[in-house]
Amino acid sequence: MPVLGIDTCGPAGSVALAKVSVNGGSILGQGELEGRTYSATLVAAVDRLLKEEGLALSQIGCIVVVHGPGSFTGVRVALSAAKGLALGAGVPVVAVSRLEVLARKSGCFGAALDAHRHELYLRLAQPDAAVIEILAGRDDLLRFPVPGRVAVCDTSAAELLAEAWPSAELVRVEAPTAADAVRCASQRIRTGDFNDIALLDGHYLRRSDAEIFGEKGRPAETSGSSGR
Repeated sequence: MPVLGIDTCGPAGSVALAKVSVNGGSILGQGELEGRTYSATLVAAVDRLLKEEGLALSQIGCIVVVHGPGSFTGVRVALSAAKGLALGAGVPVVAVSRLEVLARKSGCFGAALDAHRHELYLRLAQPDAAVIEILAGRDDLLRFPVPGRVAVCDTSAAELLAEAWPSAELVRVEAPTAADAVRCASQRIRTGDFNDIALLDGHYLRRSDAEIFGEKGRPAETSGSSGR
């Protein structure tokens, strides 16, 4: 089954074309996307990748999209493109977390990404084996048991973790790509565990500035009678 991967959540993005089978899979090709140009270059990059492999969009068996956490604009661009392509061609979609992709790539259970503002997007396995993904600052980190190993791909995340969890082993890997996302989603693709496109949304973990500052500027509600 040919599979298209899309990831525009990080500082740089990528699209990938892969083949996933019952016994494994292989990456057929990958194209890099420069940050801040996703909306203008993503669809063209997908078209170019398909043409290089002699495939039409209708021949794609599944689209894998990284739906966050990361840049609000990048997440929206990826989801809009994936939904548009999927609906147009009648192709199912698998959405994966960028934190899960990073964790799988490194072989760790935990992973962290720079969220700016002295915060991290953090993936942790809990003692009851449940996995959580949260937005965390230094004080939040101090409330968690220190994990043994955590995957990181950027300096800011590594520095914040090293300060809060000096005993944790930080596993440095390259930033995850669309090809890594396809590998992460391969089992779900094989079992037909697809997302409902109508319900698919961004995995933001942080509210947008518009929401936060909109609340700050909104007059406080008052209780009691209006006087009318």
